[in-house]
Amino acid sequence: MFHRKALPSHSLSYSEYPPNSVSMVLNTVLSVTHTTQTIYFRMWWAFLTIILAGCLEILGWSGRFWSSISPDLGDPFMIQITATIIGPTPLVAANFLILGAIIRILGPAYSRLSPRASDILSLVVQGGGGGIASSASDRNDLKGAKLGSNVMLAGIVFQLVVITFYAILACEFLVRYTHNCPVSKLFARKKRSDSLVTLSSPNTPRGFMDTKIKIMIFALAFNTLCLFIRAIYWTIELADGWNGRIILTEVYFNVLDGAMVVLAIYTLNFAHPGILIGRNMGRSRSALDAEKNDSALELGRS
Repeated sequence: MFHRKALPSHSLSYSEYPPNSVSMVLNTVLSVTHTTQTIYFRMWWAFLTIILAGCLEILGWSGRFWSSISPDLGDPFMIQITATIIGPTPLVAANFLILGAIIRILGPAYSRLSPRASDILSLVVQGGGGGIASSASDRNDLKGAKLGSNVMLAGIVFQLVVITFYAILACEFLVRYTHNCPVSKLFARKKRSDSLVTLSSPNTPRGFMDTKIKIMIFALAFNTLCLFIRAIYWTIELADGWNGRIILTEVYFNVLDGAMVVLAIYTLNFAHPGILIGRNMGRSRSALDAEKNDSALELGRS
């Protein structure tokens, strides 16, 4: 357990109850809503990603509420600082899963990241976030608290790097899809003749970007922007130190952390992948399957 004397000296001026209470209520509502949507669409992966992110936010803001009541206690401070830093990590993992579904639908040939690799990366992001959380929380003296601060900074930088990597891959994929410019000249897909098909040929497996997919892409873009703004804020705050001006200014935290995460998670409530992509996450709508169906229709007509 943390003791107040083990933490660097700080005098956080928490707002009165409304900001903390409102954030707790908002995160609870969105978590319950996502749970309902997850059960309805049977998209069980959301429990360990989107819903977990919401629960961590509830824990973090509960710790912040506790700190506003007992500012001299170290435990609530470390609960809120650790949970709010690590909280959005599962949400980033969810974004990788959703991007993988979009890649599967529009055409894996246009992405450097295969749908399977996207799923694996989501697990890596999850594991990295959990490891950072446990390392940061296992500190019970002044030296350990400083080390914990460095671990937290490393954690938020890790998030920033992952989000940037994700955005670059997604942008390249969309540009290549739009201009029909696949990553490789040859796509290793055997036809009945066992010959390779050139990706620039008319036979390139290329899915159709309908309105639902466009909405999902715009939602992911907005979601990613919110998480990126938040990661930049936390990087600057932790680098500024426990007694820095940024960490002592409550409005920065409420707007650049709390509001950004709420907007990011609520975006996936309204633009839910179950509605826009389907519970199979694109596996029944993949570009390859679509091409096979088209080929079957052509054979039937002939």
